[in-house]
Amino acid sequence: MQKEKNKGAGETMESLKTKVLEQISLAKQASRQMAMLSRAEKDNALSLIAEQLLADQSAILTANEKDIAKAVADGQPESYLDRLRLTPARIGELASGLHQLIKLDDPVGQLMDRWTRPNGLVMEQIRVPLGVIGMVYEARPNVTIDAAAIALKTGNSIVLRGSYSAVQSNLALTASIRTALAAGDLPLEAVQYLPYEEHASVDILCTATGLIDVIIPRGGAGLIQRVLQKSSVPVLETGIGNCHIFVDYNAVYDMAEAIVINAKTTRPAVCNAAETLLLHRNWPLAEQKALLQKLLAAGVELRACDQTRAAHAELASELKEAVEQDWDTEYSSLIMAVRTVDSLTDALEHIARHSTGHSEAIITEDSESASRFLAAVDATTVYHNASTRFTDGGEFGFGAEIGISTQKLHARGPMGLPALTSYKYVVRGTGQIR
Repeated sequence: MQKEKNKGAGETMESLKTKVLEQISLAKQASRQMAMLSRAEKDNALSLIAEQLLADQSAILTANEKDIAKAVADGQPESYLDRLRLTPARIGELASGLHQLIKLDDPVGQLMDRWTRPNGLVMEQIRVPLGVIGMVYEARPNVTIDAAAIALKTGNSIVLRGSYSAVQSNLALTASIRTALAAGDLPLEAVQYLPYEEHASVDILCTATGLIDVIIPRGGAGLIQRVLQKSSVPVLETGIGNCHIFVDYNAVYDMAEAIVINAKTTRPAVCNAAETLLLHRNWPLAEQKALLQKLLAAGVELRACDQTRAAHAELASELKEAVEQDWDTEYSSLIMAVRTVDSLTDALEHIARHSTGHSEAIITEDSESASRFLAAVDATTVYHNASTRFTDGGEFGFGAEIGISTQKLHARGPMGLPALTSYKYVVRGTGQIR
């Protein structure tokens, strides 16, 4: 009986592999046509997708309600539900983002450099699409639109694999995209969605060497590590965001309060939300206390070091004792770690030990301290007197982003259109031989 069970499982796995590879192959075939599209054709398709999203809003919201109901039944926290939830306003924002993307320059075909060799050969470096992108992501249906739109604008095909918890939403969004592509006489096979519950579908995608040109994982640490460990295809890694804000001894209180509250509470589930607050011990205690009380009043659970708790004994009952794990945790919720440090040097050392290289901020009126912080911190984005929440493709003027890369090769930080291209050399001669 056991042998029969194993045999059946093997047949199921083989069937899954066949179906996944068939979809990827269709995307590969479509990529050749995608690479040759004009900007006008691509921008028209983006406009059609925006219109289709609004036309299909009722069906999309109905599908999303099914995913939300299942997530609630499974006991998922509110931060998870917020990432999963679609609303008329959010669908409107997706459509608006597509129109913003249309306004951006098409990088494909862009002349990056040009020079002439002594033998008369003219060398040109030209931007080209990557080819076929594999996108693995968690419960954020907006990524389905953002990723497909950026892939389309850059002449790429894309194979999407979102979390199964958002499958109904993602299928509805993909249907709108493909309807629009067909209306624009573009290859609808350029956008594929893998609807399979089995995690093995991710592994098949990540090992489709020769069909997939790059894998982009977007989600928590577990997802990213699985993709990195399993993939035989190049990975463009997006990292988690254990982001810090250091309040220096001379920070202006009103500015510090506005920045910290914004960075922690506006959307605590996103990767550019602040997770750790570092307080210079010489920042006035009254101002420290006021900021901590403001965070508590906003519903933030504070996990503080012994020094912070001792300095604010009157708040001790409201300040939970921090443990070592707290300094390395991306909470993605209304929880914040708080540590008192003796100096800028101590703050830099803490960040170096615990940062995930995403976004780090200093609030200070000392230009030398600011310059030192900005130069010393190794992260995709460093801030002086501004919220970490600006680490976002839209805020950077890139349009919809496909993710935020915390690695250093090919792309770093919010990945807009150029990150989805490579380049080739075009050499023009007049009969030269070597």
